[in-house]
Amino acid sequence: MINNTVVTTWAILGAVWLLAWLLSRRLSLNPGVVQTAVEGIVASIESVIQEVAPQHVKSLTPFIGSLWIFLVIANLCGLIPGVHSPTRDLSATSALAIVVFLSTHWYGIRLQGIKRYLSHYLKPSPILLPFHLIGEITRTVALAVRLFGNMMSLEMAALLFLMVAGFLAPVPILMLHVIEALVQAYIFGMLALIYVAGGLQYKQQQHDGDSNA
Repeated sequence: MINNTVVTTWAILGAVWLLAWLLSRRLSLNPGVVQTAVEGIVASIESVIQEVAPQHVKSLTPFIGSLWIFLVIANLCGLIPGVHSPTRDLSATSALAIVVFLSTHWYGIRLQGIKRYLSHYLKPSPILLPFHLIGEITRTVALAVRLFGNMMSLEMAALLFLMVAGFLAPVPILMLHVIEALVQAYIFGMLALIYVAGGLQYKQQQHDGDSNA
């Protein structure tokens, strides 16, 4: 079913793709203001990933960076009259959470191989396998519900405030929306980074253990 969420999501994806294509056409060693700003955004994303997964910055930057950029735009587009943020729809946040879930295992399997990656679910004891599986499911559900609940409540609170106060105080409401939208995008992307890095760091911990032995 094609609804407002689907249309808005695809519009955002198309706009991001077009913008990325335009910005990457004429890169220069002496960047102008726009290229400097874009490079600053990329450097900021890389620095955050560097803190969490220093050995996997290059491989994680495309996924985490794209996720952050999409979330920022998706959360903020609710400020446009007549447009609702896709992240206030549980189906959209569920899709994002599933992408994070699949990416976590894809990166882990790609680095370690499927057999070695899946073996960590049996450690330290095979008895813990059901608990590991439950943990995977619950954190994916929590990731989807957290973003949906926060964005839905934010838009409802802004609507109720405007209904009561009218347009006497639009600027504080807009600023609150912007700040909260950025915070929620950061939290979702940071949790995604931590989940993916957790699977990747298992190999590093295993390698350190073998070296110490």
